[in-house]
Amino acid sequence: MGSRGRDTVDAVVVGAGINGLVAAAELGKAGWSVALVEAGERLGGFVDSGQRTLPGYVHDTYSSWHPLFVSGPAYGTLGDDLHRHGLRYRNTEGVLTASVARGGRTVLAHRDPEATTEGFEYPADRARYLRMLADVDPSVLAVVLSGEPRGTSALTGMASLALRGRLPGIRSLTRDVVTSGRGYVRREFDGWEVDQLWTPWLLHAGLAPDQATGGFLLPVLAATLHGAGLPVVEGGARRFVAAFESLLATLPVEVRLGSAVEKVVVEDGKAAGVVAGGTTVRARRAVLASVAPDVLYEELLGGARKPYPRFRQGRAAMQIHVALAAPPNWRDPRLAGVPLIHLSDGAGSTGIACAEAEAGLLPRDPTVVVGQQHVLDPARVPDGAASLWIQLQEVPFAPKGDAARELDTSGGWAGSLGRAFTNRVLARITEQAPGLSALVRHVDVLTPADLASANPNAVAGDPYGGSAELDQSLWWRPPHRTPVPKLWHIGASTHPGAGLGGGSGHLVATALTRRR
Repeated sequence: MGSRGRDTVDAVVVGAGINGLVAAAELGKAGWSVALVEAGERLGGFVDSGQRTLPGYVHDTYSSWHPLFVSGPAYGTLGDDLHRHGLRYRNTEGVLTASVARGGRTVLAHRDPEATTEGFEYPADRARYLRMLADVDPSVLAVVLSGEPRGTSALTGMASLALRGRLPGIRSLTRDVVTSGRGYVRREFDGWEVDQLWTPWLLHAGLAPDQATGGFLLPVLAATLHGAGLPVVEGGARRFVAAFESLLATLPVEVRLGSAVEKVVVEDGKAAGVVAGGTTVRARRAVLASVAPDVLYEELLGGARKPYPRFRQGRAAMQIHVALAAPPNWRDPRLAGVPLIHLSDGAGSTGIACAEAEAGLLPRDPTVVVGQQHVLDPARVPDGAASLWIQLQEVPFAPKGDAARELDTSGGWAGSLGRAFTNRVLARITEQAPGLSALVRHVDVLTPADLASANPNAVAGDPYGGSAELDQSLWWRPPHRTPVPKLWHIGASTHPGAGLGGGSGHLVATALTRRR
């Protein structure tokens, strides 16, 4: 990683999650000397894997699926390098994902969009679905999601699209941005299939079915998955981080683990470095901070004025890892080969669960995200065995009660509540996979409090870097360029928001290297 212990570098990157890794690697490739400073004892943030349950089982501890990364500009810049340093993906070519409602009503999405529509009840919906995917305009998305939403570049990009005849696409995008996911599917489709299949995916963007921008993101998510699939890292997500570690070792990038940043040094009104672990690391060109907004302005800048209104956190989340002696016996045998399954009827049950969580209640019927990574990467489990990666994105950080009035929430997540709620979730899966309890060998639970403890950017157990409602997204997300010259803000709390894409790290690194 070049020379060690340098007191002065071109850039200091604070935080070694996906955006910090991308920014450090891209700046290093451009010849910048970089100090990547991380408070924890490992790189990766919410990218990690390991033996969460029993020997022989490899679980992706937090995030797992990489469609946003492999379809994004950071991968376009770093992908070949990462593959040379050991990154390997396993992907699906057949069934992508499925959604199962109570009673067993199931809808599946295939990599092939036309195969997906074959089971639609209404023939007109089949044509509408294909048109929905075709209407996702890459040139418009490049301006909205892959570029800076503020300043002259966004205006120039939109003007260029208008001159090239893309104005109808811009009008349609504007309407969809202010539309909820529920509203979008009601407007566009007669049947239930698209709602049940794709509305639960909005949870992965930190949205609820009735929040604005869902009408924009739902078709974008569908088109992304049809195009990129659901790639997982061969051998576990930790190998993704290992590829970055190996790449950084060939670049002028110094990694400093266990170094909590205490403050950003400001001299003559400009960012000049950071103080970490009592040591000052000076930056000639830039400081990039991948931290929560309040941490940046209230702690690292000593109460500096924020360039945005009060920042709100979103719902909290939970992770459950289950080691199984054998694959689940799904009532619908097609589910045995599906990498990612949602237990939801679409906007109906998911909307109720989100509302309950927003009210501080444990949902009576949560949307359950069931990952079966071993379907794509069998070496993650012993021969004949299986595992479940379960994600819950509709839970309160400080529960006030239980919507089903069954669980005692008085002690919060500190007691046995995590396991009690896990039992509700496993019972929900068992409805569609009878006999599941007899297959369970070990269960590992990460509550919202555990997530907040594991990653300081997961404020109040929110892994998505803050609420993704419209007034806190796109043009209204905290800006990358801060009021302090040479200080840049990156991470999930900034544009383009949450997701394993490395978008903000790439945007800022590109802006810096192009300027130089």
